Amino acid sequence: MTAPAGAQAATDDPRALVLRGLVKAYRPGQPVLRGIDLTIPGTGLTAIIGPSGTGKSTLIRCINRLVQPTAGQILFRGEDLATLSGTGLRRARRRIGMVFQEYNLVERLSVMENLLCGRLGYVPVWRAWLRKFPQGDIDRAFDLLEAVGLAGFAERRADALSGGQRQRVGIARALMQEPEIVLADEPTSSLDPKSSVEIMEILSRLAAERGVPVVVNIHNVALARRFATRVVGMSGGHVVYDGPPEGLTERDLNGIYGGENWQE
Repeated sequence: MTAPAGAQAATDDPRALVLRGLVKAYRPGQPVLRGIDLTIPGTGLTAIIGPSGTGKSTLIRCINRLVQPTAGQILFRGEDLATLSGTGLRRARRRIGMVFQEYNLVERLSVMENLLCGRLGYVPVWRAWLRKFPQGDIDRAFDLLEAVGLAGFAERRADALSGGQRQRVGIARALMQEPEIVLADEPTSSLDPKSSVEIMEILSRLAAERGVPVVVNIHNVALARRFATRVVGMSGGHVVYDGPPEGLTERDLNGIYGGENWQE
């Protein structure tokens, strides 16, 4: 495995996410993740690449506990997320923004209402039920709509949006949580090439401007090279490359994707 430049600095960063011996087996004796050791810095955009079935999505979903890891540690801000349950897990998830491949919007609600769903973990149940959110949350939602290029879309229904617009709403909703890390699971796979570039530009820019680390699971190697500050290559449930995008060679890619015809 290629070691990343500044690995020690990342390890020393209290904002870093540290995975130790992470294992996930959906069936006994058939692990998808095979003892992942990985430190994700507290800044920048980290892209996770690799062939289908190698565990990229499982890795992302283990971090926020949408998938329960079989073994190992997920250390973030002084807590092992793998050990949390109940109230502790709900509080931890408030700090982790999630952007989904299929958007996960409430189609019948407006863009504004979908963004305010990102505050459900912070407001009393009665306020959420009556849709009476604090003015500060509403103001923040308008600011985020402008930041993702959707100023003027607040009252538009989610089911009236294009795929690229829906993913922008998904990003803004994740940021409404005021997260300490953002995870994005294949955020461009359902989009056309132009929209894919725009979504990666937004994620990269917001990571830089807001000082929030972003971890993106992505199939498109060109987009990973263009926008990531760090690339993690996975193959067979292992990390086989961990370093800067400019250090990613054809030999590395052949190893990640299992042969010289990986682009075909």
